[in-house]
Amino acid sequence: MIDDTGPGHYAGLLRAAAVEGAVFTPDYPTRAADAAMICYTSGTTGKPKGAVITHRNLVSNTVALHKVWQWTDRDVLLHVLPLFHVHGLGVALHGSLYAGSTTLMHERFDPARVWQAIAEEKCTMFMAVPTIYQRLCKELAGQRPDLGSMRVFISGSAPLGESLFKHFEELTGSRILERYGMTEAQMIASNPYDPEGRIPGSVGYPLPGVIIRVAGETGEEVQPGGIGEVWVVGDNVFKGYWQMPGETARCFAGRWLKTGDLGYQDPGDRGRLYLVGRAKELVISGGFNVYPKEVENVLEGHDAVLEAAVIGLEDEDLGEKVVAAVVLRSGEEITASKLVAHCKQYLVGYKCPKEVFFVSELPRNTMGKVQKQVLKSTVAGDG
Repeated sequence: MIDDTGPGHYAGLLRAAAVEGAVFTPDYPTRAADAAMICYTSGTTGKPKGAVITHRNLVSNTVALHKVWQWTDRDVLLHVLPLFHVHGLGVALHGSLYAGSTTLMHERFDPARVWQAIAEEKCTMFMAVPTIYQRLCKELAGQRPDLGSMRVFISGSAPLGESLFKHFEELTGSRILERYGMTEAQMIASNPYDPEGRIPGSVGYPLPGVIIRVAGETGEEVQPGGIGEVWVVGDNVFKGYWQMPGETARCFAGRWLKTGDLGYQDPGDRGRLYLVGRAKELVISGGFNVYPKEVENVLEGHDAVLEAAVIGLEDEDLGEKVVAAVVLRSGEEITASKLVAHCKQYLVGYKCPKEVFFVSELPRNTMGKVQKQVLKSTVAGDG
């Protein structure tokens, strides 16, 4: 219940003006660079920081997404995401309001209710995190849902595994559109609207108005196809962290925002972007770089594995050893040695897990991101 009766409330001012016969025109001068909202980062590796997002950031991103996703006032968006996050607020709700489309909001996510709502309310759009798609697949139990009205399923906020991408398509006939974003830049890249252009493991191409470069350790641009840190520039990039000038300075290199994400662009596919993990999560084992996402994809390619997370643990000999936490599919059994043998079919030796731990679930934050620091403490016996 919202109290709009107070004398200082906007609705109250309008009513007072109507009674007095006056014309009331609120005067709130706003510039493009002014702060529109402060959104806090998810804090998967440290204390959350308040990202100051401007009106220019919001408008530029919304306009770009409407073009790329062909969003119109005829759409019906089924909204199950929290509104305290950029995904639920800045992308889903703001985007729907801008388009003038219908928004059907669920207070909390329930997989059975989602499938029912899509069929009964003739929804056309749905946005979620990979964990939600995982649970939607489980709810189907092999049944084919009624998706006659749906035109696009969108995923973000955490990496979408290739096995989940393929499994969802097998069950529904729909290819999930994965996009890439972060609190500090909202949306950065998206797979194409055309389903044929959606490639599992890729987050697509930069949005209109966004420029991406892949930088090496000293800031130089890597060779075409080389792995480095993803840097971004555009009107979507935030103003800085609230009352944290030092943190703000550390995340910029001139005008470029340093995302902390490692990736590469395919020079043979118009610079299509692939992410391989977070810079802070890079494992250096015996002097060799191991990108967790690559190992996770191989593990999740095994029929017995539902999902996996790869971390590096301190090792006297190697510096760091590759360790995997694995969640098995319901009813499946397999030994750690067999999973390691599976990895050796696709990966060089130093990338293969030295240890495999079986867990019932991976620790995640509210937006579905795996909390690898929590996992590391648990596996190492510190938590």
